[in-house]
Amino acid sequence: MKTYRPVTSSRRAMTTVTYRGVITASEPQKSLTHGGKRDVGRNKDGRITVRHKGSGNKRSYREIDFMYNKKDIPAKIVSVEYDPNRSGFIGLVNYADGEKRYVLLPKSMKVGDTFIVSKDAEVKVGNRVLIKKIPVGGFVYNVEIRPDGGAKLCRSAGNYGQIVAYEGGFVHVKLPSTEIRKVSENAWASVGEVSNEENWLVNYGKAGRSRWMGIRPKVRASAMNPVDHPYGGGEGRQGRGLRFAKTLWGQHVGKGQKTRTPKKYSNHLIVSRRKVGKAKK
Repeated sequence: MKTYRPVTSSRRAMTTVTYRGVITASEPQKSLTHGGKRDVGRNKDGRITVRHKGSGNKRSYREIDFMYNKKDIPAKIVSVEYDPNRSGFIGLVNYADGEKRYVLLPKSMKVGDTFIVSKDAEVKVGNRVLIKKIPVGGFVYNVEIRPDGGAKLCRSAGNYGQIVAYEGGFVHVKLPSTEIRKVSENAWASVGEVSNEENWLVNYGKAGRSRWMGIRPKVRASAMNPVDHPYGGGEGRQGRGLRFAKTLWGQHVGKGQKTRTPKKYSNHLIVSRRKVGKAKK
């Protein structure tokens, strides 16, 4: 991590990831980037579904290959780059047939390293194989939910899933949330951990930097009026005064409470629920 001399009160706490010696290119591959309006917390109807998001610095979107549909063709890492749209580092790779793509890089891979997507590939960092080939205890990222459905799980900086068991055509994977989930043994996964593992240590240091990142200010619920939130009202500073933590709309949230949709399609694939609150370890 990079720290700064405390020339101002905000600089005192500010930290950033050390990019020197890691990032090898300052400009993205133009053919693999495009602009466009960001959703910033809105759904397809334009309604806000995630609050406190908006504005921020302009970003170009890098087209990341999460499908990995170029199988049995070796690929070589040409550059390691920063992506403003995700926490892990990305790499520009050049396939043996001449095509270039962006992929999410694992920890320890650098320029000049190679990987391959193949059923017969060696189980080593960076290679993408069928998840059933990875031994118990192995670390994986970019995990598919369905075979050839594209990487969906374990994609954030420093994250990984761990293989814990095999049973009846499924592989049990322990996810970063501590949930243990069944994944089809014919699904694909990349071997290793996502790069930029220090990302969780970053301290923005000041409110302005949060705004650059597209994070808008948040008002404490207990500071609101009763009409605006279940925690609102009261003389002076008050606790929430309720047994269960609630959202603005009265739904239970966090603090050790179960919030998963009772009839979610994937409930039958959950072997062990995630631990929440202080119990999460």
